[in-house]
Amino acid sequence: MSSIEKNIEDIQEDIKNYSIYPEKVKFIAVTKYVQSDVMDEILNCNVRVFGENKAQVIKEKYEKYNSENKDDIEWHFIGNLQKNKVKYIASFIKLIHSVNKLSLAQEIDKRALQNNRKIDVLLEINIAGEESKEGYDLEDLYGELPELMALNNINIIGLMTMAPFTDDKELVTRVFRRLREIKDELNERYFKGQLTELSMGMTNDYKLALKEGATLIRVGRKIYEK
Repeated sequence: MSSIEKNIEDIQEDIKNYSIYPEKVKFIAVTKYVQSDVMDEILNCNVRVFGENKAQVIKEKYEKYNSENKDDIEWHFIGNLQKNKVKYIASFIKLIHSVNKLSLAQEIDKRALQNNRKIDVLLEINIAGEESKEGYDLEDLYGELPELMALNNINIIGLMTMAPFTDDKELVTRVFRRLREIKDELNERYFKGQLTELSMGMTNDYKLALKEGATLIRVGRKIYEK
């Protein structure tokens, strides 16, 4: 068994052991900077959900694997998305995790319409208020929410956040718990239960995220550890 196969098995076992509802959890293999031989090895482990943070890179990988009839792969955009890059991914992207401003949502909506699609998105919230991270603060989110919900070609299905990079597990847990609470508040006030996804947790903290209800974990470095 290769180290990649073993690491993926460990992640999948962690989902079973730490999640409050493991059957709802989707593990996203973060493959930025990963070449095709490693991608193929991950695919051979029956992983079919990949996350990238550069539009041109994810487009190239999509075209490569789609041409090989691997059209069962889900491609997720997980990084900060610039408006002028949306056009490169709008025809195929499964989920955009990082909608953090109305103008970006409007561009996704426009490009989705051009491709006769409705694109699933998550609203990114900067729970900890870190200046170094993207994401809505709550006041801005609530201010833009009516216009976001009026867009016909995006489908808002959940929320995303990044916790502070720290060893303080209580702080990280509070951040993840707060995102779940906001999801519940938004569902009750606006979305009538439409928000089902919580994208939170990476290599350092996905176990904590699973305990707090993550349905999407974005794991990269853990896959490649020797």
